[in-house]
Amino acid sequence: MTTSKKSGYKLCSLLFDTVKDYNANLQTLLELVGNASKKSLIVAPEVCLTGFDYENYDKAVEFSHIANEKLKIASKDKIIILTMLERRDEEVFNFAKIFYNGEVVYERAKAKLFRFGNEHKYMSEGSDEDIKIVEIDGIKIGILICFELRFKTLWQKLEGCDVIAVPSWWGVLRIEHFRVLTQALAIINQCYVVASDSQNKDCTKMSGIIRPHGEDERNENRACLEIIYDKKEITLMRKYMDVGIG
Repeated sequence: MTTSKKSGYKLCSLLFDTVKDYNANLQTLLELVGNASKKSLIVAPEVCLTGFDYENYDKAVEFSHIANEKLKIASKDKIIILTMLERRDEEVFNFAKIFYNGEVVYERAKAKLFRFGNEHKYMSEGSDEDIKIVEIDGIKIGILICFELRFKTLWQKLEGCDVIAVPSWWGVLRIEHFRVLTQALAIINQCYVVASDSQNKDCTKMSGIIRPHGEDERNENRACLEIIYDKKEITLMRKYMDVGIG
């Protein structure tokens, strides 16, 4: 999919707590999106609106209908990337979505469920075939959802991206894995990586943005880390260290 050929964007990785009140989570997200610059590409944590709330699963799944409409409105002049639980044909999936200018312009289901966390007991798995590059407003974007970050074959599917978004709910015990893998992804694919993990106590809190040459900046205590997107950084890195990525 292609929209147009413009630039002038900022990249934004979000970091915030997901609480039991879904509406409060949505309001937090909408405020952060609203405070971001126009022409921002914003990445929020995996299932940030509900968490993996298996005790109230039907309620969590149904909340996506409310969230979708609010996020469409919020996406004017902005690209918003996150995941949410949705039911399709009696099956529940964890869908990555890209909202842009009032529409959902791309979505796909999580293709690699985290079995150690029992995700496979509560939702169905998507297909690797749906993991692809989508171009929006001149930016080539790919998404890897949390556990998918561990599969090197999926990195190859996203060669040529300008930006790879990594919405995550990554366990704090594996904090170093998240830091190293997100940085390595940017270096190997010579692109920006915008990683967003939850601020909840069981997660890494390691949201951040990694540049094409590997410079790594994390949110730390900032709810929104924002940097300027510069296509020239990608071009120069691929020309300087030519590994065959067009």
